[in-house]
Amino acid sequence: MIKAVLFDLDGTLADTARDLGGALNTLLRRRALPEKSLCEIRPIAGLGAGALVSFGMGIGADHPQYETLRQEYLDEYGRCSGKDTVLFPQIAMLIAGLHERGILWGIVTNKHARFTDALVPKLGFPVPPAVTVSGDTCAEAKPSPQPLLYACAQLSLAPQQCLYVGDALRDILAGRNAGMKTVAALWGYIAPDDKPEHWGADFTAHRPAEIAGLL
Repeated sequence: MIKAVLFDLDGTLADTARDLGGALNTLLRRRALPEKSLCEIRPIAGLGAGALVSFGMGIGADHPQYETLRQEYLDEYGRCSGKDTVLFPQIAMLIAGLHERGILWGIVTNKHARFTDALVPKLGFPVPPAVTVSGDTCAEAKPSPQPLLYACAQLSLAPQQCLYVGDALRDILAGRNAGMKTVAALWGYIAPDDKPEHWGADFTAHRPAEIAGLL
């Protein structure tokens, strides 16, 4: 019996692409480089600061300015995080329904705690998460199962009692390796060349409301 549903944050619970992209475009404007459209940013939005900097600047991680630019990006995102971020449709209803059924919910994200802790209270969840695990909470981040196992320990539940929902391959790998059932969130930041049907998720969902039926 599933007693808790754990979620990725960016691209699963919250549509953060406007703020993530806004921070990138601020850096591009400072350098008189062409800005990126939201359509271009969305498939990359959940891949982290490094991927966004590489995409926007056209550089790799071996570039001498890469780390400086990544830190500048993180500082800029810290200033605008939450400005235009909203919950995806049906997420609030789903979480309220879980609470009514006595099922816990939580967040396991690769976003660092300084951003997670500032953003989550702004999102207007009908019930606060029972656990929040950020990308720097544990020694390893997803696709390692360590953050999910840590969440289980905080909830005093076995992995088999938890369902993990995410919109990236690393989410499904982490959930599977932790021993959880997994759901690929197809409403999230799925790139055109992603193949979620090959990720090995136990279930796929096109809308958050479908998850209630899986339980």
